[in-house]
Amino acid sequence: MSKYETADQPRVGLLPSGARDAISDVPGVSVGHATHAEGACQTGVTVVRPHGGDLFLDKVPAAASVINGFGKSVGLVQVEELGVLETPIALTNTFGVGTVANAQIRQAVAANPRIGREWGTVNPLVFECNDGYLNDIQAMAVSEADYLQACATAAPDFAQGAVGAGRGMSSFSFKGGIGSASRLADCGADQRYTVGALVLSNFGRLPLLTVAGHAVGRRLAAAAETGPEKGSIILLLATDAPLDARQLRRLSLRAAAGLARTGSVFGHGSGDIALAFSTAYTVPHEPQRAMPALPMLHEALIDPLFEAAAEACEQAIVAALWRAETVHGRDGHVRRALPQAIPDWRQWLTRPHEQGA
Repeated sequence: MSKYETADQPRVGLLPSGARDAISDVPGVSVGHATHAEGACQTGVTVVRPHGGDLFLDKVPAAASVINGFGKSVGLVQVEELGVLETPIALTNTFGVGTVANAQIRQAVAANPRIGREWGTVNPLVFECNDGYLNDIQAMAVSEADYLQACATAAPDFAQGAVGAGRGMSSFSFKGGIGSASRLADCGADQRYTVGALVLSNFGRLPLLTVAGHAVGRRLAAAAETGPEKGSIILLLATDAPLDARQLRRLSLRAAAGLARTGSVFGHGSGDIALAFSTAYTVPHEPQRAMPALPMLHEALIDPLFEAAAEACEQAIVAALWRAETVHGRDGHVRRALPQAIPDWRQWLTRPHEQGA
């Protein structure tokens, strides 16, 4: 087997993966979906849970980087200010953001009735991409029940590709969606940590598509294909390394390195947002509880995590392309699964790197 492939998809980079090669290789992290796949309705919700407890009472440190801000997310301002997550992370389509945010608020209030009364309010966190090519986005089919279903079904083993929020997404003129990966980072002195990535991939111009360093898109694209890069991608990073919010922001920014390796130029019309969180400790909501006291990773040891983040994000984008199925959507629109277009992809990736040949 080539170093560029696994059993069912190309493999990128040099670092080892976790057991699942998914974001859930970080202990405690789980993912769930709710999917609509009926005629013109091709959409859904995906939820990432950093741990199985109450995130409002036991928050996790987090930070985000806006690589290109053409997006309509909810909750980023407070994450930037306070450096914590207090709800699961939700992904959906652009017009579903408000509905899913309401569901997050209701869920938090039901678990903690003091929210908004004796306590402050809760910060919902919802990211989006526009799935309107395949999905009748104007139908606004996403419901609060979809969010609750995705939460209820969250597990370490989860589907990828055209599922959940990824159902109607497109990448490089093919089917995009949900992809995930993980990489292990040796930070010295017996400090080995996992970095997991999950992406909602809905971006890219076909001529720029690069897989494991190979100019795959140039071989597939019609000579006349032009136009700006549009769409969006959300890149989520989880790690069990003990990092504070400032360090997590630095880690989140390295998602852009993995994104660029696949052929993105962070175009004007693309909403490219990355968020990183750590599961190494939690921050209590109630002030009478003790704050965590543990040593953070020294800054001089952080480079292996940066490398792992870039590789995991690149691999997750590849996973989204290779795990997706062909989807027929509204008004006869179709996005083919990329492996159908290049069934001999293993041969493509074992040849010497080509410059658009």
